[in-house]
Amino acid sequence: MDQKTLDRINALARKSKSVGLSQEEKEEQARLRQEYIAAIRGNLRTQLDRIDIQEQDGSIINLGEKIRRR
Repeated sequence: MDQKTLDRINALARKSKSVGLSQEEKEEQARLRQEYIAAIRGNLRTQLDRIDIQEQDGSIINLGEKIRRR
């Protein structure tokens, strides 16, 4: 997610609160928010994949794999 996209999300949010959005702007806002959420989830998955947990029995389990199994 680049800074330009984040700036656009924020600009639409400010405009929504002040004067309102047109239908096209509402659709753009919804699409950008979905992209933002997907990026956050992807980053979280990457972080979880890099974390290993050692269980009490000595086995090592990757946290990302453990959560996906549920």
